[in-house]
Amino acid sequence: DFAASLSSGGDAVDLQAVLEEKDPELRLHKALVLLTKEREVSKLQKEISAKVEEKMSEAQRKYFLTEQLKSIKKELGMEKDDKETLIEKYRKKLSEYPSIPEDIDEIIESELDKLSTLEKNSSEFNVTRSYLDWLTNIPWGVTTEENFDISDARRILDSDHYGMDEVKETILQFIAVGKLKGSVQGKILCLAGPPGTGKTSIAESVAEALGRKFFRFSVGGMSDVSEIKGHRRTY
Repeated sequence: DFAASLSSGGDAVDLQAVLEEKDPELRLHKALVLLTKEREVSKLQKEISAKVEEKMSEAQRKYFLTEQLKSIKKELGMEKDDKETLIEKYRKKLSEYPSIPEDIDEIIESELDKLSTLEKNSSEFNVTRSYLDWLTNIPWGVTTEENFDISDARRILDSDHYGMDEVKETILQFIAVGKLKGSVQGKILCLAGPPGTGKTSIAESVAEALGRKFFRFSVGGMSDVSEIKGHRRTY
């Protein structure tokens, strides 16, 4: 009775059947069945635990050996840390720019120092990395010499487009004002009209007349102002 009560291999009905059995031999037989079930369950649990422990030990051993190999390669100069490689890539990219403003350079150096101390798995590491990606992709000090030759601009506009005299005069006035001020920064020309009327091609001609590169990006369908202005560094 005591052995059967300690068994977890049977339900309440089996245990009750052992208690109700008056024949000692039959009671012993029923208790033996319960103990056999208990032994099989215990054996199975032990096998499962051994397999899990073996897998965990193997994974830990593999991780330990991998980290040891990384450390040895790093000491021999055969391999660099991922963060060091990333920082070196940023510095190489920055060295290609002619000049970086002093205040911007201080911010970049601060972010690089911060990146070197963060763990790769932390969320702040990814935020800092995205910020540095953006900072290092800006063409610091890369400028184009602006051309305010009005006669050359008229020639380019006339060769690219027929008619549209009012639009061309507005553009030439825009270039003339830029010539007087020495820059066209802060000015925006808005060309409105249905598709296929030459808005983009006129813009290409303006870029060519000013000696600038032409970039086209579409904001059609955008409803969130953050998609245009950009999100905070948290994202």
